[in-house]
Amino acid sequence: QVQLVESGGGLVQPGGSLRLSCAASRSIFAIDSMGWYRQPPGKQRELVATITSRGRTSHADPVKGRFSISRDIGKNTVYLQMNSLKPEDTAVYYCNAHQSSPLGVDDYWGQGTQVTVSS
Repeated sequence: QVQLVESGGGLVQPGGSLRLSCAASRSIFAIDSMGWYRQPPGKQRELVATITSRGRTSHADPVKGRFSISRDIGKNTVYLQMNSLKPEDTAVYYCNAHQSSPLGVDDYWGQGTQVTVSS
């Protein structure tokens, strides 16, 4: 089991930046992958970025070159640096931990943090 708590959301003007944080209740070193998802108003949840236990990162096409996922293993925290924000980035952003075990696959989610990009 792992609890995830997101922070760092808010209201920002187009072109601005935000950094989201996801604090985990235990070490993230051995978690298969952690990621950020978002759910825009009236739409389905979509993948934004992931980082594996080996530190390999992946970013969805709409955010490539603008967003960057990273982690601090010592702080059990995953970050999402968001630059050049656009109104279409407005969404609730969720942190995810994806873990395989002998019993199957487990996905853990945070409560979400609202990001609003508007002038």
